[in-house]
Amino acid sequence: MPKNFIVSAIAALIVVALAFALNPSPEKHREEIRKIMAERSPIAAVLGLGAITAFVSNYHSLGVASYTKVSDRVVSVGAFGMVFFIEPSKDS
Repeated sequence: MPKNFIVSAIAALIVVALAFALNPSPEKHREEIRKIMAERSPIAAVLGLGAITAFVSNYHSLGVASYTKVSDRVVSVGAFGMVFFIEPSKDS
C-alpha cells in the first residue's frame, strides 16, 4: 500500500474518532438554546422561553453529530463540541 494512503486513512480515522468523542451532549444543546434565545430577546429571557424550548426539545445523536427538534423543526445542530442554534424562518 502506498504511504500516502496509509497516512490519509489514519488521519480519517482520527477525525472520525474525534467526532464521536466531541459529539455535543443533550445538555450542551439545551444550554445553547437557552443562551441564544435570551441574547436575541430580553422578553424571552425574562419569561424563560429559552428554558422552556430547551426543556421540550428532543435530542437526536447521529454518532458523529447531533441535533435537537421541537415539534417537527430542527432548533440546533452540533458536531466537534460545537452547537449551532437554527434561526426559525420568517415564513413558518
